[in-house]
Amino acid sequence: MSQTAQRPTGPNGPQRPHSSQGSQGSPGPQGGPGGTGSGRAGTRTAAGSARPTLEEVAALAGVGRGTVSRVVNGSPRVSEKAREAVNAAIAELGYVPNRAARTLVTSRTDSIALVVPEAETRLFSEPYFSDIISGVSAELAETDMQLLLILVRNQRERERLSAYLTAQRVDGVLLVSVHQDDPLPSLLESLEIPSVLAGRRGDLEPLSYVHADNAGGARMAVRHLLRRGCAQVATITGPLDMEGARARLSGYRQALEEAGRPYQEELVGPGDFTEEGGRVAMRELLERRPGLDAVFCASDVMAAGALQVLRAAGRRVPDDVAVIGFDDSIVARHTDPPLTSVRQPIEEMGRTMARLLLEEIAEQGRARRQVVLATELVVRESA
Repeated sequence: MSQTAQRPTGPNGPQRPHSSQGSQGSPGPQGGPGGTGSGRAGTRTAAGSARPTLEEVAALAGVGRGTVSRVVNGSPRVSEKAREAVNAAIAELGYVPNRAARTLVTSRTDSIALVVPEAETRLFSEPYFSDIISGVSAELAETDMQLLLILVRNQRERERLSAYLTAQRVDGVLLVSVHQDDPLPSLLESLEIPSVLAGRRGDLEPLSYVHADNAGGARMAVRHLLRRGCAQVATITGPLDMEGARARLSGYRQALEEAGRPYQEELVGPGDFTEEGGRVAMRELLERRPGLDAVFCASDVMAAGALQVLRAAGRRVPDDVAVIGFDDSIVARHTDPPLTSVRQPIEEMGRTMARLLLEEIAEQGRARRQVVLATELVVRESA
């Protein structure tokens, strides 16, 4: 299990995570415990001066003790007006929360794990992951929560993560890149640890999750290709053990059926969300159906690989073959030609995941929630 601790750095968050390899033993406690003050009047510092108390902060801010506690703990269940009043009182009094005392009482760690069950090559090469991290960091920037990035790439690391979570080393988990047979969501469910997924395993996902309207976005893309007059519309899928990839394939199929076009397996190229996967699938599609005149790719990164193969084969884009990607990542703006793509709000997804998780941490036993974010088609030169 590889992990790195990150402090939220501002409204934009880190653009790229930095991982450090941890191959020996179980990870130790990460991040400083954080929380409320002790609330004891007359507490003295080492120099003998009185330390401001929680009650004094509450009195100056004109709010209750519980409101101060929620502000200090980073709970989202506080009005902006109350939060500003409490923060102003904290600054005026020089109040410092007694973190160690709160940790002993509540077992809170003030840390959140962002778990990615993928190899670091994908983490660093695909904009999706850095955009998610940026959104999460932005949402946590005004809290005391520490963000831990944990990569899980094999069974040994999975077992170590299981022990880490069972020991309650973090207050909650954000899980990105959910595969159908991944045991991690079931582990989170059994441990009853606050958790939010990016995506879901299926229609009956019991955990909270945030995802984009994958099927709707795919339908928009294929309808656009059909309106252009494309007759043989192919698709390059993501890994079909991921619900998002299956939903995009379903949207592709629905758009064809709506137009009275048959769904043909030989126009479907299996991919894996990587650039090389896009190249391999595009070569196979051209061999099977050399007359194809459009391709919908389930990610921008795969579309970039497909464009390389089409160029090498002498196919002009979009004159001979129109190409659409999915994500509207930075990749889409830098391909040749610039890529028409389905935009999913990835940073907003990260923000929403973090917000839901903070609410679950603050209110244990809260009902699980599901959030679906809208997609839109961004038209550029490739289709």
